[in-house]
Amino acid sequence: MVDEEQMTIDERRKYLKRIRPRYQHADRQGRGALLDEMEQVTSMHRKSLLRLLGPAGLDRQPRQRQRGPTYGEEVERVVIRVWESLDFVCAERLTPSLVETARHLAGFGELQLSAEVEEQVGQISEASVTRLLARHRTERLRLPRHGPERANSVTKDVPMGRIAWDTQEPGHCEVDLVHHAGASSAGEYAHTLQVVDVATGWSERVALLSRGQAAMGQAVQTAFARLPFSVVELHPDNGSEFFNNHLTRLYRELVPGLQLTRSRPYQKNDNRFVEQKNDSLVRQYVGYQRLDTLEQVAELNALYAQMSIYYNLFQPVLRLAEKTRSAGADGQSSRLHRRWDVARTPYQRLLGTGGVAQDQQARLEDLYRQTNPRALRQRIYDQLAVVRSVRAQTPPEESEPSPAA
Repeated sequence: MVDEEQMTIDERRKYLKRIRPRYQHADRQGRGALLDEMEQVTSMHRKSLLRLLGPAGLDRQPRQRQRGPTYGEEVERVVIRVWESLDFVCAERLTPSLVETARHLAGFGELQLSAEVEEQVGQISEASVTRLLARHRTERLRLPRHGPERANSVTKDVPMGRIAWDTQEPGHCEVDLVHHAGASSAGEYAHTLQVVDVATGWSERVALLSRGQAAMGQAVQTAFARLPFSVVELHPDNGSEFFNNHLTRLYRELVPGLQLTRSRPYQKNDNRFVEQKNDSLVRQYVGYQRLDTLEQVAELNALYAQMSIYYNLFQPVLRLAEKTRSAGADGQSSRLHRRWDVARTPYQRLLGTGGVAQDQQARLEDLYRQTNPRALRQRIYDQLAVVRSVRAQTPPEESEPSPAA
């Protein structure tokens, strides 16, 4: 067994490549000192070090005469038969069990195993098995694996990406589901479905108990009905709660011609707008504790109904207007510069796009005129106290942040 502290061949080569320039520029006494150091570090003979540091260099020379095969066709036949019997596992898993499995198969008459072949099979290295398997890998058929064929077939034709930050048309919406499971995800618990329009910043939230097809379908219908514009594009993540036959059929019924897109797997920033709202408009209010009763969901929906008016009609939001890059001081690296526009409410931005119907515009204008934002803010905090009082009936699991003012 190789000593763990002993350098490998590659490590020796790297070390010698680093020290070679010092060796070439040193005087006779300095070279001698460096050779002493290299002998101690690499445990190599002095003559070997001189050869490697000489004109020939450290590049490995190709073998002039190739070795013949060590193991014959009988050994290869046994290895392949064992490999096939174990469903084509990798060499790292196959090599340790070659002899035992070969004996087992020989007992069933699946292969012929002589004493000489058995001895060679016991001696074959993992590297030799890897090379042997590489010659046969494309010819073999494995048992069915639950891989791509078990992937969500509904998402197969749904394009991946992100909604452009400079989208001007309302209706291109990111959507996400926030879980209110607390420390345990067992059983049914509440969720918040949040929809955010990229162009205007308009957002809607709906609370639901569980994320089954019926609950999700009802929440989607409620969110779509609250939006004062038509949904053009819906952009969730890849979760099956958004992509299943029931929901995709419902999308087409609610909005004929709806464009479905999805974020790339493990790319959370593809849903950057709704992810930001998940924190500021859900977590900062509701926290992280578990909600799992119909009463809690009802009170949460009452809270979200008031928040919808307050944040969409009265809360100004900034929107990115321009992104540019400038060269760094070294002339190579670049720095990203962002410029934001004047803060306006989602309501003002929506009216500025001209993408809202006359009846909806009139309804929003009346609602804006009739709503006292200061009194509405107080009602939101009163309703939040109700949500917390209902939730306080269950033991608290962790502290929660206070809502943003």
